Amino acid sequence: MRVKPPYGPPWRLAGCNVLVVGLGRSGIAATRLCVREGARVTVTDMRSADRIDTSMFSDLEVRQRLGEHFERDFVEADLIVVSPGVRWNLSKLQAARDAGVEVVSELELAAGFLTDIPMIAVTGTNGKSTTTALAGAMMRAGGLNPFVGGNLGRPLCEAVLADARPESLAVEASSFQLEGCQRFRPQVAVILNLGPDHLDRHGSFDSYAAAKRRILDCQTENDHLVVSGDDSGALDICRGSTAVRHCFVHGEPPPGGAGLADGKVIARLYEGGDDESYRLGSHALRGSHNLANAAAAVLACRIIGVSSKAVQQALDSFAGLPHRLERVRVLRGVEWINDSKATNADSAAVALRSFQGDVVWIGGGRGKGGNYDELAEAAAGRVKAFLAFGEDGAAMADAMRDYVESIERQETLKAATERAAELVKPGDVVLLSPACASFDQFDSFEERGTAFRRLVEDLK
Repeated sequence: MRVKPPYGPPWRLAGCNVLVVGLGRSGIAATRLCVREGARVTVTDMRSADRIDTSMFSDLEVRQRLGEHFERDFVEADLIVVSPGVRWNLSKLQAARDAGVEVVSELELAAGFLTDIPMIAVTGTNGKSTTTALAGAMMRAGGLNPFVGGNLGRPLCEAVLADARPESLAVEASSFQLEGCQRFRPQVAVILNLGPDHLDRHGSFDSYAAAKRRILDCQTENDHLVVSGDDSGALDICRGSTAVRHCFVHGEPPPGGAGLADGKVIARLYEGGDDESYRLGSHALRGSHNLANAAAAVLACRIIGVSSKAVQQALDSFAGLPHRLERVRVLRGVEWINDSKATNADSAAVALRSFQGDVVWIGGGRGKGGNYDELAEAAAGRVKAFLAFGEDGAAMADAMRDYVESIERQETLKAATERAAELVKPGDVVLLSPACASFDQFDSFEERGTAFRRLVEDLK
């Protein structure tokens, strides 16, 4: 009978055989943590050794399986830690589960070492990164020494490995991470919205929604849930949650929640208490969607004790995140915006609605299996020209035929950017908001956004 390594707090891994699957940043951090805890670690990745910098393991005693997965490594492990980029239904992972092996995500592994630290965990289809970063800025302004990461650049294992232990955690949690969680329990869970995304990975919207729902599964009546009261999908997956609920809505704030009106967040945290009013002083928080993101961050941070003064300070000074409605430059009266992070139709629709009109829109890439109906409606009356590039560019162009007067097909982002420069006049906005993944032409949305930024900066 297999003896499973007990879950924390914290995991006790000394002497256990741990298999880390996938050697991206999350896998590397998980490997370092398991080695530090005294585990015998094997790392495996389908990429061959010539495509991976193996020097990152030069100071660690780990066994490497590169270029191929071996089922024996999976079924003989005591614990398997899966990186977000690895499909959860991988046949060898299923064989391991059938053999009684504990299989978890890197997020779950790290969380077992951090149960004594207040955590705000943010999920949803769109807005996760901005809300997480904004919550981290509020914690920092309040003197809470936060770790900000998760799906947002820094794996949560890095919080465990840090020399100085953080005092608070702002964690972005993706569906890829959450589907590997069974005991993940944030003190404050935030669900911003829910729409179709990653259907190519999860197979159906129901499976995608079920992965998101895992952020709530282990919460109790002593924990808190912050959710959009205007989003039916988000509310649906909250059914049955025992956590204290705090809704943010457009209009009058509900008890314990927040209202969005006139560009302000009005928080009504306590029955009979005074309302708290917060203005959005940063230009990085443009658009109604960022007002909702700000409301979620305000509620979450006030719940864990960040002062209202610190919350407002962060709202005033927030610099925004790269590739999320990022202003690259204003050239001859034309504003160029990099929104490469918009990797689904809902996110691109939100971006388009942030502008009143005269938009030259660049979109396309590798589609995720959804449709572009709502995106087409958002484009109507705002987009003067649509430049469609990449693998799904033709399908997007077809979807826009009845909504946008001028549509052109471009093969590459470079060609689309150069054509945009020929079409614009002062007062226009050029918006890269792809509505697609980047993997047809780029390794990541960051690489795509950086390429766009360079192309724009090189314009004469």
